Amino acid sequence: MILAVCGGKGGVGKSTVSLNLARELDAVVVDADLTTPDLPWGRGPDLHDVLAGRASPVDAVERVGTVDVLPCGRTLAGARAADLERIADIVGPLDRRYGRVLLDCPAGMGADVGSQLFSADAAVLVTVPTRAGLSSALRTRQLARALETPVVSAVLNKSAGGEVIANRFERAIGAPTVTIERHGDAARAQRTWQPVRDAYPDSPVVEAFETVAETITDAERELKSRRVSVRSP
Repeated sequence: MILAVCGGKGGVGKSTVSLNLARELDAVVVDADLTTPDLPWGRGPDLHDVLAGRASPVDAVERVGTVDVLPCGRTLAGARAADLERIADIVGPLDRRYGRVLLDCPAGMGADVGSQLFSADAAVLVTVPTRAGLSSALRTRQLARALETPVVSAVLNKSAGGEVIANRFERAIGAPTVTIERHGDAARAQRTWQPVRDAYPDSPVVEAFETVAETITDAERELKSRRVSVRSP
């Protein structure tokens, strides 16, 4: 399964959610933000090299603690040389090798986000309980719908008891929405590139990420069932 983690607005915690979901789902995570990557920088070939045809996606994956990461380069020249149309070509080999691929998408509504959503089997929206954050996430939901990529879950991140907002947002997008309350454990773990489960296993944030992972797993089973039904005579 290929899952795009997106949300439109920057600073909502997409990379934190991506890293933690990769841990919970035993998936490989691709730092697909070509210009402002936010996951660990590797020592070997990176996504810029892969998209420029200089390396294979599987060879560019590195183990960072307990998570497999395909890192992104940090140079503007590398970002400019990257061929966005090759996103679809790189996720296939990763999906066959790892079974689950998470794309940590960039902010905004540009062609790079569209390419990644189009390449994904499903999407997870990440947002914060602000007017700008929610509006941006709804626009991303519209883009996903236009590309026929189902949104299977959403994360209302950095919340402070925002269950009312979460319920309204869930109704608006038609997908399960999990609230992750603002908590120092998540930020501290991210600063050391660790999932919260590894850095603070007793943190309440771990349970929240477990819940998101469960909604994704349920959706994955449903999507596979639909494909089988379509192929059946």
